[in-house]
Amino acid sequence: MHPEIWLVVGPIWLSLSLYVAGELTAAWRGDGRDALARGLNTAGCAAFFAHVAAAFHFHYDWSHGAAYEATARQTAEFTGWRWGGGLFANYLFAAIWLIEVVWRWAGPASHLHRPRWMNRWVRGGFLFMIFNGAVVFVGGPARWYGLALCLLLVACWRLRPKTRVNRQTTTPRS
Repeated sequence: MHPEIWLVVGPIWLSLSLYVAGELTAAWRGDGRDALARGLNTAGCAAFFAHVAAAFHFHYDWSHGAAYEATARQTAEFTGWRWGGGLFANYLFAAIWLIEVVWRWAGPASHLHRPRWMNRWVRGGFLFMIFNGAVVFVGGPARWYGLALCLLLVACWRLRPKTRVNRQTTTPRS
């Protein structure tokens, strides 16, 4: 394998591993404000952006059009449907992950107490992207590692203590 390939592939596996480690740390410690969990998540996000930069540099010559075509080709090889829209899903994933990192550092308490539906959407989106990128579109032993990461994510999200927003209750008037 050429060194450029390792510069593209290495950061994505590192980023996914760090993300899962951050989620496991938060679940284990039971506190979404935990600095170690936030640090792992942040490092994972940085590694993801390193992957994106390396892919655009080594594979696409910094061309969105070339990245779109490559995505369409890969999708056609797998599904028979030539569509490059998955590239936009990757852009959205990158934006959401960056927002998550900033929110976790700027307001850990508000991030921890955000509405459940938001947690579910973000987690569902992350799981969808990780499953597709690390299981569906990957072969060999890496697929098994990707599947293990996905199973660990689901397990830690199911085991994490439920956090609820402290809401003031009002007593009914008589």
